[in-house]
Amino acid sequence: MSDPTGGFGLIIIMVAVFWFLIIRPQNKKMKEHREMVNNVARGDSVVTAGGLIGKVTKVQADDNEVEVELADGVKVRVVKSTLSDVRSKSEPAKPAEKKAAKKEEK
Repeated sequence: MSDPTGGFGLIIIMVAVFWFLIIRPQNKKMKEHREMVNNVARGDSVVTAGGLIGKVTKVQADDNEVEVELADGVKVRVVKSTLSDVRSKSEPAKPAEKKAAKKEEK
């Protein structure tokens, strides 16, 4: 007769391989995308799922939306989860840089 525990062990090994080759990398990718979307800021250059490239002009935290400027004067609201890539991240201006910029404008 055949050993029933051998077949069960093979199933456990197959599930483990499936987990490490398919499910785990997909979960990691989803987590990275969620972090990228949550960290999008004003001034970032983004790509939407539809392939549109624009610059974030406004982030609405409560609506889970961002306003993206596609061209001069052309602004659209986009759901954050449909952003497929953040091409260039903006760095927030330091307080000293803001003061210097205001002085130069005057």
